[in-house]
Amino acid sequence: MSNQLVFLKLGGSLITVKDQPQTARREVLERLADEIAEAQAQNPNLRLLLGHGSGSFGHVAANKYHTREGVKTDQEWKGFAEVWRQAAELDRLVMDVLKQAHLSVIVFPPSAKAIARDGRLAIWDIAPLRMALDKGLMPVVYGDVAFDQVRGGTILSTEDLFTHLAYQLKPNHLLFAGLEPGVYSDFPDHSQLLQEITPTSFPQVVAGLKGSAATDVTGGMLDKVRQVISLVSDLPGLQGFIFSGEAPGNVRRALLGEQLGTVIHAA
Repeated sequence: MSNQLVFLKLGGSLITVKDQPQTARREVLERLADEIAEAQAQNPNLRLLLGHGSGSFGHVAANKYHTREGVKTDQEWKGFAEVWRQAAELDRLVMDVLKQAHLSVIVFPPSAKAIARDGRLAIWDIAPLRMALDKGLMPVVYGDVAFDQVRGGTILSTEDLFTHLAYQLKPNHLLFAGLEPGVYSDFPDHSQLLQEITPTSFPQVVAGLKGSAATDVTGGMLDKVRQVISLVSDLPGLQGFIFSGEAPGNVRRALLGEQLGTVIHAA
């Protein structure tokens, strides 16, 4: 995978205990950071953009204040600030762990620069992020609040950010590390794991794709797969992989090119 650009998301369900507010899985984070460092050591030419979910640090407050749907009242703006605080708190922890693994990371929080329009990312000057990649640094983004030209405020998920960035940076792979080994066609029964999803097969499996079991205001698995389907349809050669980061070694293996979990690609 030399000279290839990879987007990797560490899911909120993987790095936090999603049904326990503001509870990080630090030991898991430390292992994942070590796996990323190992992959970079094995392939020094690997260019990586890292994203992470907010898990129990953002979704609970966001659900309480309905931040994704819009921000208008004084109480909703207080909620907006609280969601920002909690998401930033987790990100600081993530950045500390990545630094301990000797990774050259730099964070680009969307709340500082990105502007949405009716829930969709509309304006984001990514020139500094692009320069960070060019200089061999690892940009980090995460699900965060954003000001919105229509709704006042909203939340942009990591998938929203990846979608916007993919059209401009043209990555080769999108990697989504979560708890599950892939995408099930019969959630929550978990008996039929999909090996692949294409734009052609997506309508047939959509009924089985449900949201997360814990609180998730950004759409869960269905929204993730829908966004990746759109990207692989528009960007030739792009592939997405949804796999388990819970199994030790999987993130390192995926970064080094091994195909894990459910692959999403154009037919």
